[in-house]
Amino acid sequence: MDKNLKIAVAMGGPGSEHDVSMASGKGVLDALNNAGCNAVELIVVDHEIKVPEGIDVVFNTIHGTYGEDGEMQAQLEKLGVAYTGAGSQSSEIAFDKVLSKEKFIAANVPTPASEIVDCTAGLKMPVMDLPYVVKPPREGSSVGVHIVRTEEEATAAMEDAIKYSDDVLIEQFVEGKELTVGVINGEVLPVVHIAPRSGFYDMSNKYPWMTGDGGTDYYCPAELSYEETKAVQDAALAAHLSLGVEVYSRVDILLDDSGMPYVLEANTIPGMTESSLLPKAAKEAGYPYAELCMKIIDISMSTPRC
Repeated sequence: MDKNLKIAVAMGGPGSEHDVSMASGKGVLDALNNAGCNAVELIVVDHEIKVPEGIDVVFNTIHGTYGEDGEMQAQLEKLGVAYTGAGSQSSEIAFDKVLSKEKFIAANVPTPASEIVDCTAGLKMPVMDLPYVVKPPREGSSVGVHIVRTEEEATAAMEDAIKYSDDVLIEQFVEGKELTVGVINGEVLPVVHIAPRSGFYDMSNKYPWMTGDGGTDYYCPAELSYEETKAVQDAALAAHLSLGVEVYSRVDILLDDSGMPYVLEANTIPGMTESSLLPKAAKEAGYPYAELCMKIIDISMSTPRC
């Protein structure tokens, strides 16, 4: 990567993941500057990015709303400013769990059975048999996600989910290991096993420093057989390709007891602190944190986007 490039690290954003994004952004900013790059902080507070004069590329660390759903990417494309990660169209598809599910099914990517419940006219309940998972389609970091085992839990979960969206994604509940796999420029990284100390990988277990409780253990590479590892990595790459995602992503997968992987989603702006999951896997693959950040810039600058 040309270290003379002037880089603006975009962080924050208007969504529910603002604080997580700030942590990612500050990590990337420090790593780039410590490696001798010319990087500056660019805090985004609303739905408009104001790029300083002379910036060659924006390093996007805004998770969720605005930064991951294609809105900011579209604005940067109009401004003619280069940026890291997926393009506006693939970002929109990957961020929307309903659109992603359609792409997965069309490409024969293994994914849990699902239904969409339209609550535009008021609360409706799923017809899928319990247990299942309730998800708002366009939120990140497990916001509004509930594992439902009883009718009472189902009602409460649906009432919470419709705070975020009129349409709600319902997925078959799959019991298994929670795994995640990074893909960078077509290279599949080692599998990370996510082991929450209680419950599932929700906000409290992902970010105990934010919520004050919860916690998770991570194992990289995951202790899987060769066959399981290959099946999970193949599913991750197939999911990444089915969405047309440029540059990089991190694909979340459940592996059931029979060794069958089920793709849940692809994150186009995954966590980017030094201890986040993608950097953990990249380090295992031989890319230290600062090198990973520079590699993402390098690939992004030479990748056409749809």
